Amino acid sequence: MSTKTIVTNPQLAEQVAAALLHIQAVALRPNQPFTWTSGLKSPIYCDNRITISYPEVRELIADGLVALIRENFPDAEVIAGAATGGIPHAAWVAQKLNLPMVYVRDKAKGHGKENLIEGYIQPGQKTVVIEDLISTGGSSLKVALAVNDAGAQALGVLGIFSYQFEKASEAFAGAGIPFETLTNYSILIDVALKQGSIQQADLEALKAWRLNPSEFGK
Repeated sequence: MSTKTIVTNPQLAEQVAAALLHIQAVALRPNQPFTWTSGLKSPIYCDNRITISYPEVRELIADGLVALIRENFPDAEVIAGAATGGIPHAAWVAQKLNLPMVYVRDKAKGHGKENLIEGYIQPGQKTVVIEDLISTGGSSLKVALAVNDAGAQALGVLGIFSYQFEKASEAFAGAGIPFETLTNYSILIDVALKQGSIQQADLEALKAWRLNPSEFGK
């Protein structure tokens, strides 16, 4: 299965990046790297859950995701939120499109009906998955494949932000599932430079991290 190219609005991408920086949903520290749970050293930390506390930002995100769906997946029948960060955004998008919504757990419940997917999804229904962040792509693809396993059809995965790791692109291409985010790492550091949040001297290290994150800070 081939993947389709999804086009992001460049102006919107900069607006979303600026908004994420403004509310500190994304922070850049090229000289004092963060340490992720995995132990990876990183000049960036992203917590898009913060966006739910800012009505103007979440509205900007929801409108952007709706535009991507209307442009690329006009026949979408269901919106699926990836637990947990994608759930609120999926709800707002589904409301705007007047479509059913479900959400997909990271693992099936250990009691009751032991659901993996919460909500009602019918076999064959064309579904768009909403994520808050795409890193390596593994968890996002797990959600899309769960939709397919339920008998529905995952048309693609849309998110707010991507680190642009090559590993994610390869994983989605291998699964034959298109993906796109409203903004991404390259756009974010460009916006941060324009704002003065980072300096020109920081750019080389920031770009090197994306290309080889495991070697950053060594």
